Amino acid sequence: MTSIECVTLEVTDLAAAERFYTAAFGLGGQVRLRASEAPTTGFRGFTLSLVTSQPADVDALVDAAVEAGATPLKPAAKSLWGYGGVVRAPDGTIWQIASSSKKNTGPATRRFDELVLLLGVEDVKAAKQFYVEHGLTVGKSFGGKYVEFATGSAPVKLALYKRRGLAKVAGVSPDGTGSHRLTIGSDAGAFTDPDGFAWAPASQTATL
Repeated sequence: MTSIECVTLEVTDLAAAERFYTAAFGLGGQVRLRASEAPTTGFRGFTLSLVTSQPADVDALVDAAVEAGATPLKPAAKSLWGYGGVVRAPDGTIWQIASSSKKNTGPATRRFDELVLLLGVEDVKAAKQFYVEHGLTVGKSFGGKYVEFATGSAPVKLALYKRRGLAKVAGVSPDGTGSHRLTIGSDAGAFTDPDGFAWAPASQTATL
């Protein structure tokens, strides 16, 4: 089973990004950083999600992110599926912070249970087939709208979403050009998918 060990965000200001991610989320090896001046505008075609066990933890993480310099895109609120909010980090990466629970069961913490990478793709079925051919196993699939891969205990989970739909969930326009500013570190080797998302061996990525 293909395992995603980390994601590398390509940022303009490396020192500032390091300060933000340490202060906001306390992330370690799962999220790595690399300096880049690659041109990019608008929606970069992906989001990262922190999945927590209760709404209070969502609030704690959103508040910490905003205090560290993130821009709120969607305030934390209840929805049909649970509770969540969306922020954009100073480097431009969009983060969804969510819980499937609508009720708190304990004191607020900044712990999260899962880190999920959602890729916004033009053709979900074609992207799913591409990834199956590269060693990933489908866990859940909802036609041409959404695919979740079975990644076991891997540090980073992976899902596919229609690009336009993912942008709507994030609260931004789907328009965007240039670099994704993202490299996915795994044991699947080096390749680029049909939507331009680059994969590389985790051992070759920069470490936060």
